[in-house]
Amino acid sequence: MRLPAPGSLVLLALPLVSLAFPAAAARLEIQGGRSYMDSYAVNTVFVEGVFDEHRIGNSRFSWSPDVSLGWLDGRDIARFDGSRYSTRDQVWLLAGGARFHYGDAGDWYRSLFFSFQPALQTGRTQALSTPYEFVSTLGWQGRRFSAQVRHISNGNLHHPNRGETMALVGVAFDP
Repeated sequence: MRLPAPGSLVLLALPLVSLAFPAAAARLEIQGGRSYMDSYAVNTVFVEGVFDEHRIGNSRFSWSPDVSLGWLDGRDIARFDGSRYSTRDQVWLLAGGARFHYGDAGDWYRSLFFSFQPALQTGRTQALSTPYEFVSTLGWQGRRFSAQVRHISNGNLHHPNRGETMALVGVAFDP
């Protein structure tokens, strides 16, 4: 296992500070799955704290602040060896944003959600080439389980911009 560069240690310290957030969260999820760049897959794990829900005015939309700490494994793709952005870096990611729902309690579609989070990350890869990224997720959350499709990229603000697209399943806890 490779250790991160010294400059990345500061970014890795941020999750330690965020450990206090799940204690205040209304929901804590541990998510795992596979992430794909082109057709190459790696393992990924996330811990996400979702806070109390807030209605948006008098609408049927609501939002909840959420914070995520994630890890994506590196890939061994020889064609990128020696390039400025390889695929071998393991990536730690810290993100914060909002999870959005539509509908009232009891509506069948109420469990569906969309979330958006700006993020900071430690690696430089073909998929994630900047220290900042954007995380968008479409998913379903039950009382104790969740399933989601998540995409992470820099929004085409820097190249390469292959991005990571992952399928995750999660287990939820009420702290």
